Amino acid sequence: MSEALPKRSEDYSGWYNELVKRADLAENSEVRGCMVIKPYGYSIWEKMQQALDKMFKETGHTNAYFPLFVPKSLFEAEEKNAEGFAKECAVVTHYRLKTDPNNKGKLIVDPEAKLEEELIVRPTSEAIIWKTYKNWVQSYRDLPILINQWANVVRWEMRTRLFLRTAEFLWQEGHTAHATKEEALFETTQMLDIYATFAEQYMALPVVKGVKTENERFAGADDTYCIEALMQDGKALQAGTSHFLGQNFAHAFDVKYQSKEGKLEHVWGTSWGVSTRLMGALIMAHSDDDGLVLPPVLAPIQVVIVPIYKGDDGLKLISEKVQQIVEELKRKGISVKYDNRDTHKPGWKFAEYELKGVPVRLAMGQRDLENGTIEVARRDTKTKETLPVADVVPHIEQLLNDIQNNIFQKALEFRNSNITKVDNFEDFKKVLAEKGGFISAHWDGTNKTEDKIKELTKATIRCIPLDAVAEVGNCVYSGAPSSKRVLFAQAY
Repeated sequence: MSEALPKRSEDYSGWYNELVKRADLAENSEVRGCMVIKPYGYSIWEKMQQALDKMFKETGHTNAYFPLFVPKSLFEAEEKNAEGFAKECAVVTHYRLKTDPNNKGKLIVDPEAKLEEELIVRPTSEAIIWKTYKNWVQSYRDLPILINQWANVVRWEMRTRLFLRTAEFLWQEGHTAHATKEEALFETTQMLDIYATFAEQYMALPVVKGVKTENERFAGADDTYCIEALMQDGKALQAGTSHFLGQNFAHAFDVKYQSKEGKLEHVWGTSWGVSTRLMGALIMAHSDDDGLVLPPVLAPIQVVIVPIYKGDDGLKLISEKVQQIVEELKRKGISVKYDNRDTHKPGWKFAEYELKGVPVRLAMGQRDLENGTIEVARRDTKTKETLPVADVVPHIEQLLNDIQNNIFQKALEFRNSNITKVDNFEDFKKVLAEKGGFISAHWDGTNKTEDKIKELTKATIRCIPLDAVAEVGNCVYSGAPSSKRVLFAQAY
């Protein structure tokens, strides 16, 4: 194996970047700010997709696909949305190249192939989807529309980092239309709950459910709900958002329906999404100085088996015994790899699978074969034990559950121990500088105060927690009256 990863405690950013590459998750592409998601990384994303897609469909949503390109006039229709994304847009102006007459080996843009209307490469799909919904909705009988799409989007980011912030990324975006405000609000919070359930039960990632301030709200939404997670370096990461759009896009695209009473009404809308940023969250929340630590339910390989042998005859005998274990694990729905390559030694393989975060490693040597035993090592605690082969499959079934729970509990304890209540600005700055994490503090509700705190500390209000209790207090910065605490943090 290559040299050790940078230490998290000494170079968190370097540790993260190196881990993404060395664990074969992704790499930078030839296009600045874009990434190649490698097979091992994409396998994790596929497992995320499959779990989320099932949850969406269980709540009545269906998948569709909408165009990558959005006519500029459509993009401009909802002013707040257009203004919010304008600086990140990639724009298509021409549709053809031609050979440079002065240099036959070069291609240039054909000036005669200019588009009549410029096209925006979608940074998000509200505009093109709501224009489509206008054609789909006439009556209350056409509602609700519950659509999700799995797609790529482009936001021309200047400062990028693999998975966390790239110019092009993969995501899902749900877009729904409803007859009433109450239905749309229910949809918004229902999808937030789905995201929170997925984060905690699949990613083993504890999250805080909350609502964004006006400053942090999605452009074009009346309210943005979010799940916020805490990474091991004390910074927050927004892991998913669900937006109550009110009737803003319905007004912008004139999407109306005839009610049961015969009146024409504008529909109510929502949109919601998570992206490959979740991959970044998964890596940063659990991994250590030796590599990835993957929750078993999302691990592409849940169990790896490594033979330790001398000669072809020794390998053959071990392989016969191992094959029985492999087949039994597969029958239980457990993904397993038997690594009998003769190109690498067992120690190299152990380090490789530790780096890749495989939850359980089994090793069988000649003595194990004679004794009817096998060594079982778990990635999360790095502990090992030797068990009878007859007991190993039921043990692994329970062990995978234990690892999933242990990873979540460890992250939960870290998160809870890094939520700090403060009541004055000096303590606020001190905690931020020395400890990090979430800071629970009173806020006077004004954009001016929120902007000033961000300017002075780079900390933003991550959310107003949905479970925040009423509490009389004074704003941590202005001293003005406040009725509840919000969560501040520096964030990705």
